[in-house]
Amino acid sequence: MASNKKALVYLSVSTAVFLWGVSFLWSNSILQQGFPPFSLMFFRMAFAAVILSIVSFSLKKITKIERKDWGWFLLLVFLEPFLYFIGETMGLKTLNSPTISSVIVSTIPIVALIAGVFIYNERISRLNTFGILITLPGILLMVFDKDNFGIDKHIGILWLMMAVFAAVGYSVVVKKLTDKYNSYTIVTFQHILGALFFLPFFLILDYSTFTSNTFTLDILKPLLYLSVLCSSLAFILFINSIKELGVARANIFTAIVPVISALAAFAIGQDTLSLRKVIGVLVVVTGVIIAQRKKKITANHYKTD
Repeated sequence: MASNKKALVYLSVSTAVFLWGVSFLWSNSILQQGFPPFSLMFFRMAFAAVILSIVSFSLKKITKIERKDWGWFLLLVFLEPFLYFIGETMGLKTLNSPTISSVIVSTIPIVALIAGVFIYNERISRLNTFGILITLPGILLMVFDKDNFGIDKHIGILWLMMAVFAAVGYSVVVKKLTDKYNSYTIVTFQHILGALFFLPFFLILDYSTFTSNTFTLDILKPLLYLSVLCSSLAFILFINSIKELGVARANIFTAIVPVISALAAFAIGQDTLSLRKVIGVLVVVTGVIIAQRKKKITANHYKTD
């Protein structure tokens, strides 16, 4: 991989995980105002679907999906956004903590490592594995510096673990599809079908109590941020990164998500940044750097290293 292309790939995946890091704050803000969870998921998908359709079709980026691949697209959408966003949103609502929620989601690289090795035979060195594994104690240092993790939070953890496995399954399926379809096609149909998946839940659970007054400015602004930035832009960038880096290496960047969430919460005055958290941040970033290292002799095999 040429140095300029390599830098662009790293910039893309870093931008995606940054947006996903702050997405926990926006989602939590919406939920804490009493906005129904399935309404949040449906409108986030629907708004993103409209935006992506306008952009993708106007730029003529959409390619025709072959009949035999529709099953893969349906599986992709079932995993993410459907299962993933149910797990993430319900877990976030239960835990009421963007930071703790993001730390659980950051275990995605550990599961992705196993998936990448056993499903796609991606070669991961001991150094890469060590880098992935040391992110966990760094995250624990950063997040659990207060006794705020009671047994009543177990259900929230289970919701979020469902999101973790759904995200890894999504990465495995999307890598297969990137061999044939561009990121615009994948992400556009992902959100169109995703909105259709969530529509029955919105109609059954939320529609009867939903009014136009529900969309206040404080709800609409973060909802649009989630749709435009965290769904539309971030998924396009991340899919391109998976194509170049592979499942395991792309997903290791999600370890930075709780770092971003903690720093963002601190920046807007929702949380403090203790020395213990700072040390945790440094450990996580170090782990990500180590996990990206590769031997010179495998430089020509970057996609599968």
